[in-house]
Amino acid sequence: MAIPTKEEMYAALCERHGADVQAKFAAGSVAVCGLGGLGSNVAIHLARAGVGRLHLIDFDRVDISNLNRQQYFPEQLGTYKTEALAETLHRIAPYCEITAETVKLTEENIPKLLAEFPIICEAFDRADQKAMLVNCVLEHLPQAYLVSASGMAGIDTANTIQTRRITSHFYLCGDGKSDVADGLGLISARVAVCAAHEAHIILRILSGQEV
Repeated sequence: MAIPTKEEMYAALCERHGADVQAKFAAGSVAVCGLGGLGSNVAIHLARAGVGRLHLIDFDRVDISNLNRQQYFPEQLGTYKTEALAETLHRIAPYCEITAETVKLTEENIPKLLAEFPIICEAFDRADQKAMLVNCVLEHLPQAYLVSASGMAGIDTANTIQTRRITSHFYLCGDGKSDVADGLGLISARVAVCAAHEAHIILRILSGQEV
């Protein structure tokens, strides 16, 4: 079966979301930092919603331990996550502009690499890396909207995962407590709930609901 045209896919999204909202999604540009259980799910949600540009950043390769919760396939093992996820996103949303950088974000390169993006999604696994990115964006890129996550480990109820507005441009999703460092595992469904919170608040920002 032939792939629908760009116009056909856009019309279908407008039917679901409304033309005004869809136009705002299509004009959106989001950087997703970290392409693990959070970031790979966030990117797929945003691509399915018709966000115009997604910029993927990660330095890691797909490992067999990722397959329980991250949006990769066994045949992608060993591939850079940026390349593997870009391939998947192109299949889901062939007219979305997907760009990527296979690089480890640091305090030194964040201001340059993320400067052009109005919305930045933090989706790292480690607490110290999360804090590094959040602090750096808040200090050097205060004009950007920052969506971060803290607490999605374990098999506790997913109802404790929430989205909180910390400042006018900073949102935090999660339960704020659970951490893999405490010996808790990462369960696909609960991680996906937190990722959905991140994706949804990004869509609300794009639509103007959170401005």
